[in-house]
Parts: sequence; C-alpha cells; structure tokens
Amino acid sequence: MSERQHERDFYAWSREQAALLRAGAFDRLDTEHLIEELENMGARERRELVSRLAVLLAHLLKWRYQPERRSRSWQATIEVQRLDLADLLAENPSLKALLPELFVKAWRRAVILAVAETGLPKSTFPPAPEISPEQALDEDFWPEV
Repeated sequence: MSERQHERDFYAWSREQAALLRAGAFDRLDTEHLIEELENMGARERRELVSRLAVLLAHLLKWRYQPERRSRSWQATIEVQRLDLADLLAENPSLKALLPELFVKAWRRAVILAVAETGLPKSTFPPAPEISPEQALDEDFWPEV
C-alpha cells in the first residue's frame, strides 16, 4: 500500500499496518505515518480531556451562578461528564499529571461557554478556577451561591 493510502483511506491503511505488525513484517511498515498517528492519538486524548472538562466546568458555573435555572438536563450533563472524565483518566493515567495545567485551560473555555449560555456578563465569572480539579470531578460536589 502506498504512502498516499494513509491519506486516501485511513481505515484500510490502519488495518494493513495492524496486519503487518501481527505478521512481524516490520520492514514493510509505514513507520513515518505510524509514528505520526501514535503522537496524534496522545494529543487527541489531551484535547478530549480539555473539552470534557470545559463542558463540565461550564455547567458547574451555570449551576452556581444561575440557581433559579437549574434543571435535570444540567444535572445529567454534569454527572455524565464526570463519569466520562473518570473513564478517560482511568484509561490514560498519565493525563492525571497534566490535570492542573489542563484544568486552567478548560476553565477559560468554560467561562466563554457559560457567558454564551447564560447571557451573564463575563465579569460575573472568576477569571481563574474557584474550585479544584478534585472538586469538579467529585460526584458529591455541587457548587452553591
């Protein structure tokens, strides 16, 4: 399979690479693209962590700053994001070391989401996290006014 196959039909390329690995045909592997894809997989996990944290934090901000609008939908989103984040961190334990840094990054995104979804001014929300990553992920933590 040519190198261009990697770009034209990623699924077929990845299946072929897996078959070559299983067969021990290492000299026929597309090592350049395999390395690239492995690196991208790690970056994808980081992006997913930030994205899920941002959604969770935005909903926790809405929960805290708009108590009169709390809904089962918000509660469900918070609970599901916590479960999904717990799974993601269990499957990728090395991401835990990055949590403090990525939490701050996610907080900035969460504020943008909360402003858009609540209509409240940006100044309503703290520019830096007012809760810890542990609190955000704790199923018993529900921020109050």
